[in-house]
Amino acid sequence: MKIIVVMQNAIKCCLVVLVSLAFGATTAWAADAVTSDTLHIDIPVELSRANVVFNMDHVAFEGDNPTGLNYMSLMVERFAQAKTQSDLIAIFHGEIGFMLLDDARYNAVRHTNRGNPYKTMIAQLQSKGVRFEECGETAHGNGWLNADFLPGVKVNAAANLRIVQLVQQGYVQIQP
Repeated sequence: MKIIVVMQNAIKCCLVVLVSLAFGATTAWAADAVTSDTLHIDIPVELSRANVVFNMDHVAFEGDNPTGLNYMSLMVERFAQAKTQSDLIAIFHGEIGFMLLDDARYNAVRHTNRGNPYKTMIAQLQSKGVRFEECGETAHGNGWLNADFLPGVKVNAAANLRIVQLVQQGYVQIQP
């Protein structure tokens, strides 16, 4: 009987030590992770070429800026830093098609007198090689003409078909 009690006490003692060690190690690891002041990238991404089509079909904002335009700006910047050859095409259609309108048409459509607040960001992206297209179906449905769009904006036959065409040509679709 004494042997069983001694063994039970030894097992309890070992369990207490193991739990303490495990808890101590976990606490030390968690404390180390929390106090670390550097981020380690485990999976670096290196691209020699990137063909991207942005499917811009809905309104989404980060603060005052459209999420899609923010994504485009970040990608253009990253690709330039990494010397990645890229081709970015932004296709606007549906409820967000108005973002490519010139000031006069934008004012009429959005019932404002401030002009298109996105034109500067779009022009900057165009100057860095991003191409902007408007859906012909969206334009037709809203009574917009080619002259109603910002400089450099092209009109395609239909946004969804154009996206299919580009994906078949190897473009990756992003829908912010």
